[in-house]
Amino acid sequence: MAKKTATIEYKFRGKIWKYRGKGGWTFITLPKTLSQKIRKSHSLGEREWGRLPAITTIGKSTWRTAIWFDTKVGAYLLPVKGAIRQKEELLVGKLTTVKLEIEKLSWPAGSSLVRRD
Repeated sequence: MAKKTATIEYKFRGKIWKYRGKGGWTFITLPKTLSQKIRKSHSLGEREWGRLPAITTIGKSTWRTAIWFDTKVGAYLLPVKGAIRQKEELLVGKLTTVKLEIEKLSWPAGSSLVRRD
């Protein structure tokens, strides 16, 4: 049986918006105060380009994704794929409730984080 990973849950409301550039990705921007809280608590879990894995729930849809930190905005962006937008009837400009679950980082007993400059 697979071990369940401990997560921290965050809820917020945000509007769907579409990037005007190539690809036309669709996102929800997390509130700046929540983004700062998440970044402070989970920055060691960030991967390349400020990507932080998350489990997201909107309506009845739950999926694994990642939020991306946008340094220009100072907040995380949540990409919302087409299948989810269609299933949950999410249109650009619609305000929606989002639940994010982010893995809680834990360190083995007796270990420490050492900075090496």
